[in-house]
Amino acid sequence: MSHAFVGLLTCARIYSIELDPDEGGSTRMKGGIPCLTLPAGYLGSSFIGACLIACGFNTNASKVASLVLAVFFLFTLWWARRNWLTWLLILGMSGLIVMFWFVADSIALRYFVLFIGVMSCMYVLWDVVDDTLARKVNTSDASVFAERYGCCPSRVWGFVWLVVAFIFFGLGILVGLVAFKQNVEQQKADSARFLPVPGSKSSGGMTLASPSPAMLVWAVTLAFGSAFGLL
Repeated sequence: MSHAFVGLLTCARIYSIELDPDEGGSTRMKGGIPCLTLPAGYLGSSFIGACLIACGFNTNASKVASLVLAVFFLFTLWWARRNWLTWLLILGMSGLIVMFWFVADSIALRYFVLFIGVMSCMYVLWDVVDDTLARKVNTSDASVFAERYGCCPSRVWGFVWLVVAFIFFGLGILVGLVAFKQNVEQQKADSARFLPVPGSKSSGGMTLASPSPAMLVWAVTLAFGSAFGLL
C-alpha cells in the first residue's frame, strides 16, 4: 500500500496491488521516483505500524485510526480488484474491526489496533532481515535500490532501513505512553461520548465529544503517514 501511495504522489501510474502468501505482496506501477517508492514498503509499513501502536494506547484514538484504515482499505480494494486474497484479508480485517468496536465499549478495538501496529512493525523488522541481510530471496527492494543508486551494497541499505524501522517502533511506544495517560475508567467515559456504540445508553443523545489534541495530531499523522508511506 505504501508503494502505491508514494507512487501516486510522485506521478506514477498504479496498475495493481497483489498479496501473495509466499512473497507478501507486490505493487505494479510505472513511473514515479524510485528512490522514494522502493523503501516505502518497509519504512511506510513501519511508520504506519508505529502510528497504530501510539493510537492503541487510547480508545478514542483507536476509533479514529480504524476509520482512517477503512478509507485506505477502500483504495486497496480498488487497486486489487482481481486479487481474491486481498479482498478476503481486507474484508476479514474490516469485520474484526467492526466486531471489536462493539465489545466492551470499544476497549477491545483499542487492543486490536495495538495488535495490528505491533505486528506491522515486527513484520517489517523480520522482512528486512530476511530479504536483505539474510538474503533468502534473489531480489528485493534494497537490491534494486543498490543497483540503481550504487554507493552501498544492498545489505547496507537493508541495515539502514532496519535501524529506521526500529526507531519508528520505539517512537510509537514512547509517544503512546506520553500522549495518552488516561486510565481505563477515564477512557471508557471519553469513549461513551465520542462515536459511541449504536444502541448503547450513551448513544441515545447522539453526542459527539471533541477529540483531544493528541488524538487529532495522531489521526492526521496516521493519515499522512498512510498516504506518504515514508517521511
